[in-house]
Amino acid sequence: MKIVGVGCAPGMLTESAIGAISGSDLIYGSKRAIETVRAYIREGCIVQEIRDYRGLATLPDHAVILSTGDPMLAGLGYLPGEVIPGISSLQLAAARLHLSLDQVSVVLAHGRDHMHAVEKTLLELSRGKVVFLVPDPKFSVQDLAKSLIPDYRAYTMVVLENLGYPDESILMGTPDNPPRPASDLFSLVIRDL
Repeated sequence: MKIVGVGCAPGMLTESAIGAISGSDLIYGSKRAIETVRAYIREGCIVQEIRDYRGLATLPDHAVILSTGDPMLAGLGYLPGEVIPGISSLQLAAARLHLSLDQVSVVLAHGRDHMHAVEKTLLELSRGKVVFLVPDPKFSVQDLAKSLIPDYRAYTMVVLENLGYPDESILMGTPDNPPRPASDLFSLVIRDL
């Protein structure tokens, strides 16, 4: 099986990903992932929307599984098979903000314990790292901001919404006045001023 990163938005596919998708006769993916690559799916290919992620490891060897963004960043890269990377929200955020990736620590809060993500964020910031946080729609930027205030350091909080889409926006704030995401599709960067 192949786990193919479709990128974080349309136009973020690699040539390897396009080749795997256009050569496949069996594709599984989320609705968003399927729509992102629809133009590359060949006629006659069986396309299934994923409804149960627990059974993905048992799919046939010739299946292509679409993973939004990059499979190795909060994606499906844990599955057995060949992983074809995609252009991630981390890569695009770093490009938009001119961040060197060697300065960045990734914190995952997508489908995970949010309090643990806040604690890890504080730890990484104390180590002098820039934090790239991958949240889920229920993650509270405001609660994270409150936990940063007692640190007495000046931080910039950046919400990057709909990266790569026409309605992309980048909102800046501080723990005292945090940016408020208007979309469920966002990531967050926290760094010293």
